[in-house]
Amino acid sequence: MMQEARTEMPRSSWRARSWVWVAAASIAGASTLGGLLMSPHASHAQPAVAAARGLPDFTDLVEQVGPAVVNIRTTERTRGGQRGGGGAGPEMDEEMQEFFRRFFGVPPGQLPGQRQDPRRQAPDEEQQRGVGSGFIFTTDGYVMTNAHVVDGADEVYVTLTDKREFKAKLIGADKRTDVAVVKIEAAGLPSVKIGDVSKLKVGEWVMAIGSPFGLENTVTAGIVSAKARDTGEFVPFIQTDVAINPGNSGGPLINLRGEVVGINSQILSRSGGFMGISFAIPMDEATRVADQLRAGGRVVRGRIGVQIGEVTKDVAESLGLGKAAGALVRSVEAGGPADKAGVEAGDIITRFDGKPVEKSSDLPRLVGGTKPGSKASLQVFRRGSARDLGVTVAELEPEPGRRAAAPESKQAPTPSVVSGLGLTLANLSEEQKRELKLRGGVRVEATEGAAARAGLREGDVILSVGNVEIVDVKQFEAVIAKVDKSKPINVLFRRGEWAQYALIRTATR
Repeated sequence: MMQEARTEMPRSSWRARSWVWVAAASIAGASTLGGLLMSPHASHAQPAVAAARGLPDFTDLVEQVGPAVVNIRTTERTRGGQRGGGGAGPEMDEEMQEFFRRFFGVPPGQLPGQRQDPRRQAPDEEQQRGVGSGFIFTTDGYVMTNAHVVDGADEVYVTLTDKREFKAKLIGADKRTDVAVVKIEAAGLPSVKIGDVSKLKVGEWVMAIGSPFGLENTVTAGIVSAKARDTGEFVPFIQTDVAINPGNSGGPLINLRGEVVGINSQILSRSGGFMGISFAIPMDEATRVADQLRAGGRVVRGRIGVQIGEVTKDVAESLGLGKAAGALVRSVEAGGPADKAGVEAGDIITRFDGKPVEKSSDLPRLVGGTKPGSKASLQVFRRGSARDLGVTVAELEPEPGRRAAAPESKQAPTPSVVSGLGLTLANLSEEQKRELKLRGGVRVEATEGAAARAGLREGDVILSVGNVEIVDVKQFEAVIAKVDKSKPINVLFRRGEWAQYALIRTATR
């Protein structure tokens, strides 16, 4: 089983297959080549031996950690008519059925990718859903895995390396981080050691153990390719080149000290095959989630009620921020904690509770890790200066809701053309201001030239120009008359429920 990577771009296919012997052959080839290039004299043989000794040996790690790694099998109860009739596809002999069942998690009588006709299922028959991995992190039977491994399962079965199988109880699952905890009734079990992710270095050797395609206790190895990779809302993933395939999900990522530093969760692929890019959930985050799941069956997170975006280098320079850092507030939830604290759309949050917000993805993690009901400080950058605000953190709802966009007014105010920028503007009516919950601003009626190239379009509402808040068209024209048009002009505008910046460039280069 393998989850699709959660990024801001369209999802890719995560079905992957890789052969371990390719990596092994590469290492062996490098060692052999080193030996062939050396002089046959004994005095020159030592460097080749030293080079060979520099390669990691994972055998002790496998013996140490392997017994705590488990295979997780999930099933579901099918409810339908009696088996027979309905033509579910070509018949397969028993060996072929067993092949697809063991290696691809496909129910008997069904081809890969084929949907089973419910009319062929016996009532309440238990059918296999898929295969994943996990690891025991307490000796009394608590097992950590991915949320997507157990999602939707009616039954979860855990198989140990000694072939004992247990029916597991789902303690809790958190889809936002893709972490789940299940419990088996056993004692004196082998368990893993949790490593310090902060000490993990890029380029460090790591190893994975899991059940790719149902092949239990498969060991693969590679290096840490990057840390804090932003592919999830709450998780700064560890990127590796360890071969991870469907079935590895939920298995441990292990350092050379035999400590678990991550949970293998996702792969990135354009071809459908393994391409050397895998992602693991850092154990510091996974442990925090697991502790809450064990305590209450769910994860409680904080929220302040803002929608955010990235701060680009050009926008940061035009605003006088100095560097591209912080989280741009694109929308503020009416009546939410940030709204009550005085946060406005277009603000850039640079610090939360004393901690720097280097990039927009830092803010959800900082806020999410804050206990609901507690008070925190916010530092925002607004129209050229920093401000300190106090906010009371609320609890993040289980599933994020969506707010309806404010309706557009049918009233058409008299437009005004701003020459040189390519903007046709109109004042907001009092009705529009009430609907949009704005004190001022001007509505874009049409764009061309520099404004169109900057991405502005009809219906946008301009809130500020050059760090100056805009009330009406007359003020807009006065501000534009004073700005240096040889430099990009920053414009804060609102489109629907979202606020963002655009840079209008009138000077030719």
